[in-house]
Amino acid sequence: MVLSAQKDSNRYTYEEYLTWSEDERWELIEGVAYNIAAPSRRHQEVLGEFFFQIRSYLTDKSCRIYAAPFDVRFSELGEEIGEISNVVQPDISVVCDKSKLDDKGCLGSPDLIIEVISPTSISTDYVKKLALYEKYKVKEYWIVHPIDNTVMVFVLGDDNQYGKPGIFMENSQLKSRVFADFKINLKQAFGE
Repeated sequence: MVLSAQKDSNRYTYEEYLTWSEDERWELIEGVAYNIAAPSRRHQEVLGEFFFQIRSYLTDKSCRIYAAPFDVRFSELGEEIGEISNVVQPDISVVCDKSKLDDKGCLGSPDLIIEVISPTSISTDYVKKLALYEKYKVKEYWIVHPIDNTVMVFVLGDDNQYGKPGIFMENSQLKSRVFADFKINLKQAFGE
């Protein structure tokens, strides 16, 4: 298993993050910088299909959908924007509260985040980002596995914690809890 490349052992802030070259993509998780590898062709195909189905559903709704690169910044109460130590670029972010959007991306928790895993992101997506998204109360977090054609869905409970994930296979329809009337056709999403 290959892990995301960690920049070094230093801790960084959003202010420092903004000075880095745009030729490379980085994320900050608790101040630690992780390099984001270029996605595979399969990753992009699956991501594109998920984006298409969700975007089609949102056509007449107020929520907005964004694909990476799109900065999602999580801040602590009273923290200055430049001091933020959690900046991620989820594969897909759905934001329903437009007050969280600015020219830099999203400041606060999206309603839905989707990560399509790759060999370089497994540990980050299943452990670090899962904990981060739960901490900042992302209502629904999907981990899409494009090789096994499965999706794990974590839903924030009344206790502000993710319970046991729902696991959806290729031949099923995934029903979102955030968007009660939305279903995604996984056979179509994973079609090759």
